[in-house]
Amino acid sequence: MMESSAPARETAGGPQHAFGERTRARRAIGVIVAAALLIGSGFFFGGFFRFVDTIVNYQTPSPLAADGIVVLTGGAERITGAIELMTAGKARRLLISGVHPDTSATRLGRMVEAEPDMMACCVDLDRRAANTIGNALETAKWARRNGFLSLIVVTSAYHMPRSMLELSHAMPDIRLIPYPVTRPGLTLGNWSEDRSVILLLLQEYLKYTATRLRLSLGGVDGLAELVGGTFG
Repeated sequence: MMESSAPARETAGGPQHAFGERTRARRAIGVIVAAALLIGSGFFFGGFFRFVDTIVNYQTPSPLAADGIVVLTGGAERITGAIELMTAGKARRLLISGVHPDTSATRLGRMVEAEPDMMACCVDLDRRAANTIGNALETAKWARRNGFLSLIVVTSAYHMPRSMLELSHAMPDIRLIPYPVTRPGLTLGNWSEDRSVILLLLQEYLKYTATRLRLSLGGVDGLAELVGGTFG
């Protein structure tokens, strides 16, 4: 009787038991992975909605005034908005950052119907910057060269959060005032009803998130190259 009971005990702790343990382990890992994915997606979309809310609800200070204005190229409406601020006497000098090397100040002035005298006396062109990182670095040099302590930042509303990150990192001692503009045909108020606007905002949010990561790591060279070369 003693000999016949030994195989039964071995069977109870044998292959079937091991298989059951592996199955339970796989299920536990699956639950953990699913929970991580749910939490991660919650963080991603929660951050995205906060990002969009910031863009849609930008408020420009009033009265609006600063030592200088910087406009980051990417659309005629950006430069037009900056020229209007200069014409209204909101700052002493304007930097247009990211101008194509072949574009002259005269041609640029004609494009946005700016007064030739103002273009000649009070507008500087930066032809070195090729992306938002470059915009920030060149703007910081320009602002310090002119002794400016405050700047109005003009760019598209969806581009503003990332621009402010880069600019504030490059010149933490200078007060930055956002002045967002919107290109014709782009309606941000009902963004959730337009697939093309949703995709635009998602793309910009990914760039913004990558920028935050890079800057949180102290501007690691490899990530800087990724953000500058891949995202722009």
